[in-house]
Amino acid sequence: MAKKSASEKTNVMRVLEQHKISYTPHEYPHGKEAVDGASVAHLLGQDPAQVFKTLVARGKSGGFHVFVIPVEKELDLKKAAKASGEKSVEMVHVKELLGLTGYVRGGCSPVGMKKAFPTVFDESVLNVPTVMVSAGKIGYQVECAPADLIGLVRAQTAAITTE
Repeated sequence: MAKKSASEKTNVMRVLEQHKISYTPHEYPHGKEAVDGASVAHLLGQDPAQVFKTLVARGKSGGFHVFVIPVEKELDLKKAAKASGEKSVEMVHVKELLGLTGYVRGGCSPVGMKKAFPTVFDESVLNVPTVMVSAGKIGYQVECAPADLIGLVRAQTAAITTE
């Protein structure tokens, strides 16, 4: 198990430990507001290609989908819809995020959401040795092997970012 360098354990860290997934916790300085992902990567001294953000969208069918992409990339809604088997998808409003996922903007993680939604990681995750995602709280990240994370949330991978 990973040693805890973050000053507190988040729900995401507990879920990873329950599933015996090795991770490295990271903490970064922050205020009350969400910090954009590129800034998080910079604050942690990490390659932005390895730091992923978690986005939640509603499909045309009414179902919700989670997309996890590198922080410096933009989600391509057409590619995301295709990858999730929807005619179209649109981002959920920030106000819906907490009630839907249990997480606030800037602290949304693909791990430990209130409900398991279909999840797609950008295929670039397969090219990095480790991936960092939010630990479920602003100021905290977890780093682990992409395959462990993908397996845990039963995600698929696809090209879902804009060129």
